[in-house]
Amino acid sequence: MARRWEPLLEQVARERYPRLVARAMLLVPSRSDAEDLVQEALVATFSARARFESAAQAEQYVRRAIVSRFVDRARRSGRERSAAERAVARPQPSTADLAEQGLSTNLEVALLALSPRVRACVVLRHLEDLSVRETAALLGLSEGAVKRYVSDGVAALNAALGTTSPDDRDPVVLVQTEEVRRGA
Repeated sequence: MARRWEPLLEQVARERYPRLVARAMLLVPSRSDAEDLVQEALVATFSARARFESAAQAEQYVRRAIVSRFVDRARRSGRERSAAERAVARPQPSTADLAEQGLSTNLEVALLALSPRVRACVVLRHLEDLSVRETAALLGLSEGAVKRYVSDGVAALNAALGTTSPDDRDPVVLVQTEEVRRGA
């Protein structure tokens, strides 16, 4: 006897799995790690007995669960500093490997160079379009920490990609003007 959520799980896995893996690859360096992350998120999502109205709603929940599982992995592996050291020492996928997977190589390589927490904040804010408050709640951080991690991450991505943020292009320049009096 099928449970009510099983058809929805099958639909999400059948129709949305490639997109979910692509999102997970923004966080981890290999396709197999991304697939593992998606599987963990699917299990967590559907074993929590959450009720979804549609596959799109379930996919949204799974996407957030992917990031949560990623952060949980980073926490379990020890302090963030040692995790970052391991991430830097880990061999990065080659450009050919990423191109073979159909991903934007420059962005993927640049994201992989970020620490796990910074990467999670940048992905949630700019790719998942979550607010600072939602990102902070999801990752268990203060809103100020999220802002700092996103700022640092975007600066690192801009440096790695040779791009600039919209705020960097037209800085505001204060100029002295003569005081104008009305009615004078």
